[in-house]
Amino acid sequence: MAVSRTESSGRLVAGGKSLEWAAWWRESAEDAPVIVMLHEGLGCLSLWRGFPGQIADATGLPVFAYSRAGYGQSDPAELPRPPDYMTREAIDVLPAVLDAIGARNYILLGHSDGATIAAIHAGSVGDFRIRGAVLMAPHFFTEPMGLAEIAKAKEAFATTDLRQRMARHHRDPEATFRGWNDAWLDPGFVSWNVADVIDYLRVPVLVIQGEHDQYGTVAQIEEIENRSYAPVDVVLLEDCRHSPQFDQPERTIEAVREFAARLVRIEAAEVVVA
Repeated sequence: MAVSRTESSGRLVAGGKSLEWAAWWRESAEDAPVIVMLHEGLGCLSLWRGFPGQIADATGLPVFAYSRAGYGQSDPAELPRPPDYMTREAIDVLPAVLDAIGARNYILLGHSDGATIAAIHAGSVGDFRIRGAVLMAPHFFTEPMGLAEIAKAKEAFATTDLRQRMARHHRDPEATFRGWNDAWLDPGFVSWNVADVIDYLRVPVLVIQGEHDQYGTVAQIEEIENRSYAPVDVVLLEDCRHSPQFDQPERTIEAVREFAARLVRIEAAEVVVA
């Protein structure tokens, strides 16, 4: 039997930009946490494909996804992006997005750049609405192998049909690609490191990483395991590269379902005690 699910879409203003969004939900408790999805460095709302709906079905929780400025059909971003662009998104823009949604509680679910933004927000802002974070393939510092892959992407954009494929999802594929690629390949970005935010995490975290992630090694995972005072669950997936949601969708969805269910149980227990 198909799951009864409602979907809606629209635009909101955050950081002075009009951003596209979509939401998926089923009947749930009024104060159920909303899962907010933050896409990767070349991602956008449409490039999540069916994953948000699958997460909504599996968890029974509302799911909200949007395209950051410069991605998808959202407003363009100012270029070049500064080296701290992910920190600016986490501190200056994401709070306004959460305000626009208007929920009492949130679970952040980010992939790649989006995972880093989620971690920075959870560790820097002191937002008591955040009840947990799912970080898929996060990066907290640069690694030579990851920068080498990003350099390969620059060559692919110039010599393959990558530009045309991106044009199916982004209003300005050139600007989208350059905004991400130029920032990561800037010589000053080699020393980029935001791992100190891990020290300030105070919510449970689920980390999902592919064993064959071409953009980051398990050193990224070890960093959060070794530094976080908050509970950290790690799911390391075999036969998986940088996108667990597509390379290992069933295991990824199940891990998110279990994590979200545990957070909801904890929240319910706290309400009863109070």
